[in-house]
Amino acid sequence: MRLLLILSIFASSVSATQFDLETYSTSTDFAQVKEVLATQEANGSWCFGTSVIHNDEGWEHYANGWEIIDLEGNQLGTRKLHHPHVNEQPFTRSQCNINIPANISKVIVRAKCNQHGFGGKAMLVELNIN
Repeated sequence: MRLLLILSIFASSVSATQFDLETYSTSTDFAQVKEVLATQEANGSWCFGTSVIHNDEGWEHYANGWEIIDLEGNQLGTRKLHHPHVNEQPFTRSQCNINIPANISKVIVRAKCNQHGFGGKAMLVELNIN
């Protein structure tokens, strides 16, 4: 029984998968990340300035947030977008005070909309640690 448990733990850690950056919709009906600027603050936390493009149509359909995840898909930080940006495309919004574990040197930033969720182009960001 103990050997089975050890093998089960080993198999689950080996099968951990990386987030798929290659599969996404190019349609601007899905929120697309266009650019990310990540800067580390003096206290070690991070600020992310993220540019998003989306076919915002008003309150019924708009980009309503973006998130930072590690390569396995674990959420590290978020930015909620509170209103449509119909006449401001692409648009950039920042979020600071995001704590990234010291052993992580790359993150993924992906955006979402209130109708389709995630599914547009995400961006791999290499963190230049100060």
